[in-house]
Amino acid sequence: MRAAQIGILVNTALAITKLVAGVVGHAYALTADAIESTADIFSSLIVLGGLHIASQPADENHPYGHGRAEALAAAVVSLMILAAALGIAAEAVHEIIVPGTAPAPWTLIVLVGVMGIKWALARRVSAVAAEVESTAVKADASHHMSDAITSAAAFIGISIAVLGKRLGGGPAWASADALAALAASAVIFYNGARMLRPAIDDLMDRVPDADIVRRVSAAARSVREVCDIEKLKIRKVGLQYTVDLHVQADPAMSLHDAHVVSGKVKGAIRAAMPTVDGVLIHMEPYEGHPGPECNHE
Repeated sequence: MRAAQIGILVNTALAITKLVAGVVGHAYALTADAIESTADIFSSLIVLGGLHIASQPADENHPYGHGRAEALAAAVVSLMILAAALGIAAEAVHEIIVPGTAPAPWTLIVLVGVMGIKWALARRVSAVAAEVESTAVKADASHHMSDAITSAAAFIGISIAVLGKRLGGGPAWASADALAALAASAVIFYNGARMLRPAIDDLMDRVPDADIVRRVSAAARSVREVCDIEKLKIRKVGLQYTVDLHVQADPAMSLHDAHVVSGKVKGAIRAAMPTVDGVLIHMEPYEGHPGPECNHE
């Protein structure tokens, strides 16, 4: 949430700077970049709201918690990235068909500063996303990186337009600015589509990475009284995971002992995977002959 708040403040300052510089300096690529930063502001607000709702505890109307809000926020942010890309592309095509005034050279200085700030912000938010395993924060980091890419493309396009003007080129040189914006829109669209998939996966309860499944399975099997496990199901809800599995143990085990074993399995899974919040275990009798590795006595 702090990372999202910092992103809002930085993007607000950058959006204003780039918009003023783009309009005054006749640089459409820089103006398109300002639009991207404005979208970043709203995306960070959505991420912030999604994380706030997702962190709320379960209640009577939401017995499984509010974790889906985090994935929903990521999906909305991804759709905003796609919409921004299409909008920038449409306007860039118009600028290519009807070239305007060549950009002012000083706009390049603005872009250099913007690229450095956005790259650093994307790295910082990406590190936070990896630490908390948040799909929404990952989408926010991708949005920051898209903005840095847009700025880089704008820098190239404006440099060509400025160079063309100094060499006495015609209006076609001025369209290099818009061509750069068009190329950047393709990159932005790709990032938006790439970030939309994990958000949909979380909303659709897709099985997490094989490494997570392996770690949970190994933790459950590490309990001495466990003879075998089956029907292991894991899903991500917000920033945490929930686990459902069937544990097979000695058929002669008492109900009390079976309850104790289920508690041990839950503890082992949570120790191996701190991001696991809920564990639902169904105890079953082991149909084979219980060996010493699953002897409850």
